[in-house]
Amino acid sequence: MTRATTVRAVLAAAVLLVSVYITLTMSPRLGLDLQGGTRMVLQAKDSDTAKADRDSTDRTLEVLRQRVDSLGVAEPTLTRSGEDRIIVELPDVQDPRQAAEVLGKTAQLSFHSVQGPGTEPAADDKEQDEGEGSEAGPTLPDEQGDLLALGPVRLSGAGVKDATASFDAQQGTGWSVSLDFHKDAGKKWTGLTGEAACNPVQDERRRVAIVLDGKVISSPQVSPSVGCNVGLPSGSTQITGSFGADEARDLALLIKGGSLPVPVEIVEQRIVGPTLGAAAIDASARAALIGAAATALFITVMYRLFGALAALALAAYGVISYAALVVLGVTLTLPGLAGFVLAIGMAVDANVLVFERAREECADRPNRTLLSALTAGFRGAWSAVADSNVTTLIAAGLLFFLGSGPVKGFGVTLAIGVIASMFSALVIARALTEIAAGSRFVSGHRGVNGIARPGAVRTRLNARNPQLFRSPRRWLAFSAVLVAVAVAGIVVRGVNLGVEFTGGRLVEYSTSRPVDVEKARDALSAAGFGDAEVTTAGDGDLSVRTGKLDDDGERAVRAALAEEGGEATKIRDELIGPSLGDELRRNALIALGVAVFVQLAYLAARFRWTFAVASVGALVHDVIILVGAFAWLGRTVDGIFLAALLTVIGYSVNDSVVVFDRVRELWAKSRRTPLPDIANRAVLQTVPRTVNTGMGALFILAALAVLGGDSLADFALALLIGICVGTYSSVMTAVPGALLLETSSKAPPPARKRAPGRKVSRQERRDPLDNGARV
Repeated sequence: MTRATTVRAVLAAAVLLVSVYITLTMSPRLGLDLQGGTRMVLQAKDSDTAKADRDSTDRTLEVLRQRVDSLGVAEPTLTRSGEDRIIVELPDVQDPRQAAEVLGKTAQLSFHSVQGPGTEPAADDKEQDEGEGSEAGPTLPDEQGDLLALGPVRLSGAGVKDATASFDAQQGTGWSVSLDFHKDAGKKWTGLTGEAACNPVQDERRRVAIVLDGKVISSPQVSPSVGCNVGLPSGSTQITGSFGADEARDLALLIKGGSLPVPVEIVEQRIVGPTLGAAAIDASARAALIGAAATALFITVMYRLFGALAALALAAYGVISYAALVVLGVTLTLPGLAGFVLAIGMAVDANVLVFERAREECADRPNRTLLSALTAGFRGAWSAVADSNVTTLIAAGLLFFLGSGPVKGFGVTLAIGVIASMFSALVIARALTEIAAGSRFVSGHRGVNGIARPGAVRTRLNARNPQLFRSPRRWLAFSAVLVAVAVAGIVVRGVNLGVEFTGGRLVEYSTSRPVDVEKARDALSAAGFGDAEVTTAGDGDLSVRTGKLDDDGERAVRAALAEEGGEATKIRDELIGPSLGDELRRNALIALGVAVFVQLAYLAARFRWTFAVASVGALVHDVIILVGAFAWLGRTVDGIFLAALLTVIGYSVNDSVVVFDRVRELWAKSRRTPLPDIANRAVLQTVPRTVNTGMGALFILAALAVLGGDSLADFALALLIGICVGTYSSVMTAVPGALLLETSSKAPPPARKRAPGRKVSRQERRDPLDNGARV
């Protein structure tokens, strides 16, 4: 066993042991759809400067979304209900009361001059206009309870750019909140403090009052060092007082989150059950285990011993990725778990790529040792594995930084899954297979190791040698027909947007007998409301959220529930706005567009611009066909579908990269060979990998579709369609497209990589982890 293999084995064992320890001792954070959480209803109120209507409530919702993100609650759901209510669902909140307090505060922060000592106002004068620019301000007690007569509002909390809590141990002032103002607001702050500095040092009028929700939280005196009409700079303000750590942090979060356009009041707060329900989660877990077992069995049948070792590495991938999620505190939701479906496929794909390359090495040089063939397989597959994973990581990173909500969650889990899958394939699987390849028994029995003989698919293809690209326009015409059919479905049938995009109706029922959530879902599905979301709402009540629902439909829902639970009484009926609001959808589209553009640039730099454009064209082809298929089938396009669509996009790019990597390699070796012949050979050589990788992913998805229940049916169906279409397009759309683009390209064929002036030595072929040892 070489030194590099020893290093990999030790590293794999260490990471796996740590991951197992984390798995056994720590619990994951589950989203609202998996474990339930806190549900709050906020009522918007009119203020002196704004009316609580649809527009102001929508703006308030976006500010609340920023606050929730600041609290660290992953993937919350915020929807407008009616004209002036907001429904907030928070998964895995450690302290619901604290979250409710932070969200419920209006955070109407204002800065006032101090006119002098105040007197208790008369009853008729207690309500004063506090809007910015008013002629008089309120009389309020300061931190010690002494009354101050305040001037009008000179600056509102909207002018604050940033707020951070800090602890000053050297000065002994304790916790404080530092403020940074926007440009115009900074000028107002400088003017306010400059006017106060014109008063004597001990005069009350030298103070500035900072008021939060009608309460003076700090009234510092302007430093004697500040000159009259000079004022303090806008970036050096601190709110000081008797703050504890939590109070300072909460205040900073409130101010940084922004002032609410209108005040809100919490009118309801309750704990809700999971959207999917325990039965659906158990069914999904069983389906995932069965699908993974089928995938492991398939790999073992295809690659014998090495396939079984790859299956062990795949199991290690599951443990490592799960442990990474737990340590990083990522909230597990159904859209987030979609990223792992793609990552599992990529983990299988890396092993399949290596094994197929090793089979080629054994076929080309039958006398070489099994270990050297395996090493050559890892070396030959490295560029395809690296490029496909890098493009996926680029997309995941941009979705995380530019997206929000479920899009951000998908980016996080996808990135973790991809990194874990690379470690599984290139470290764990390589260490296991290299140790096995060093055994005389394994290397001496070709039927045992699984790579010394070509596979059945490769043998048949080599025997028939079909010429696939004699007429590339034929394949592009067929792809164009598929796209046209999909577009026709979108135009004729329309896209059935889910409640997240369109809003809908939320009705809560109380039944005379307790009703299991799963039974309620089945009853509503049988009554024609298969897209309805059913959750428990406390005290045995059922909350039903669905799309457009008229009064006749509501009566049908009530009748379906009555069949299961006896008399059903409607106790709430509200119209709700979309949870995937305009800003969230816009951010998702921007993130996706930037991700595609960056992938295009990366592929153009790593390959050729023709290959990059063809890959992106195939990606667009897959997206249109998947949306069109759901339009023709009348299936709901919702947040879960969005996660599946992102998964398909990643899979499509990954598949195209593998094919074009082989085209580039073969073309560099035979620069005078016509490109269509090169492309044909490359596709035939990668077909075994494409078939085996696709089958591995399809086993898991088929199990989810059949055993996962109605909640996961559309998710599994979208991925099944998308992966099948993506496998087709990576060969029959991307390659023909690149061939046509190359007819107008004047760029020379890629240069063959070789050592300058001499043959490649063993030292140059050595693996980077070998540290001088022989391979």
